[in-house]
Amino acid sequence: MSDNSLSPWDLKENHLHSDCRIFEVYKQRLRRRSDGVEGEFFVLDTNSWVNVLAITPKQELVLVRQFRYGTKEFSLEPPGGVIEKGEDPIEAGLRELKEETGYVGENATLIGTARPNAAILSNQCYFVVVENVMKTAELEFDQHEELVTELHSVKNLKRMVKEEQITHSIGLNAIFRLLLHLET
Repeated sequence: MSDNSLSPWDLKENHLHSDCRIFEVYKQRLRRRSDGVEGEFFVLDTNSWVNVLAITPKQELVLVRQFRYGTKEFSLEPPGGVIEKGEDPIEAGLRELKEETGYVGENATLIGTARPNAAILSNQCYFVVVENVMKTAELEFDQHEELVTELHSVKNLKRMVKEEQITHSIGLNAIFRLLLHLET
């Protein structure tokens, strides 16, 4: 089936189902244009996110290890977080990097975006590279954050992914985008 034969769906109803503080759940009714088939779907509406790929002068990537409530496990991943309404993704990335790790740098560049889970999430995640980062600031964790900063050689990232040391899907996507960026 080619994209040309796919039929879009039109939103017919949209009702707030639940307000969950960091996201809202909407119950939506949609109708497929080609044949009128209708269905009810739940969509989580939340702010977009940013992941920061911060590289030191020694070509080390700044990663954070933190407890993730969904899996009840520790996760190694790039620092990042929520982009506030109206905030530029690069500025959000620089803010999150500084708050979570104390690192600041230069030449911040947006290298791509991804849809975290297009089946149920309305947002996107931005990937920002920051060069020549150095630890110069104090940490400013949010109330429920507790992170440990780790430095890992950029040349070891593929091995770390193969060994499943990094398993957070958005973090994996960010690292993939970084590796593509570094190829150019």
